[in-house]
Amino acid sequence: MTDPLAQLLELSRDLGQPWRELAILGEGNTSCRVDDETFLVKASGSSLRTLAEADITRCRLAPLLELMNREDEGETDEEVACTLLACRVEESARKPSTETAFHAWLLTLPGVEFVAHTHPVSVNGILCSPRAQVFAKMRMFPDEIVCCGRQSVLVPYTDPGVPLARRIRREVIAFQEKHGCVPRTVLLENHGLIALGRTPAAALATTLMCDKAAKIFSAASALGGPQFLPSDEVQRIDGREDEAYRQRALGLE
Repeated sequence: MTDPLAQLLELSRDLGQPWRELAILGEGNTSCRVDDETFLVKASGSSLRTLAEADITRCRLAPLLELMNREDEGETDEEVACTLLACRVEESARKPSTETAFHAWLLTLPGVEFVAHTHPVSVNGILCSPRAQVFAKMRMFPDEIVCCGRQSVLVPYTDPGVPLARRIRREVIAFQEKHGCVPRTVLLENHGLIALGRTPAAALATTLMCDKAAKIFSAASALGGPQFLPSDEVQRIDGREDEAYRQRALGLE
C-alpha cells in the first residue's frame, strides 16, 4: 500500500517548485485522508517547496467538523487556535495550517483523497479582477474540461480560517446540487485555487491545467477576449467515454 505521507510530501514539493509560480514562502497548503477519522495536513508556516515529515501534522476530522457546525458561528481567533491544537493526533506535532478546517470538510466528499491549495500567479491575476466569474464558469479547450471539470466553484472573498471553510462548504454543496457531482476546482476570489483529487497525480494535474487555462485566458483577453466553447460541446466532452478513459489514465477518476 502506498504511504499517504510520502505521497503528500511529493505532491507538496512538486507544487512548491519556484519555477511553477504556484506558491512561494509559506503560501498554500496540502492534505490527504488517512482513514475515516484522521488526515494529514501541512503545518502552519512551513513551505511547500521544502516540506519535510516534521512539517506535516496528523489531525482528527471530528473536532474541525464540529467547529464548522457551530450554530452561533461567533468563535474567537483564540478558540479556533485551541481547536487546531486539540485536533492533533500527536500533541508534540506542529500546529496545523489556519485553513485546516476546509481541508477537513473537503476530504469528506466522495472521491476526494487529496486537496491541494495554491496561490498561482496566473490564476490569482484573474481572481483579483472583475473576470473571475467568467473564468470559473466558462471553458476554452477540451483538456481544461477533462482536468478542471465543466465548471469551477467560485467563492467570494471570505476571511481565511473557519469563515472561509463554511463559505466553501456552502458553495460546493450548491454546486453538487446543481451539477450532481463533486467539483474538481474551487476558486477563491482574491486568494487562490483549490484542486481536489482521488490521487496526488490528480490534484497536481488539475492544478497545472488550471494554471495553463489562466495563462490562455489572460493571453486571449489581450487579443480581443477568449473564445469559449459552447455549452453543448462542454457537456459532450465532459461525458465522452474516451475522455473518461483519459481521466482514469491520468488518475483523475
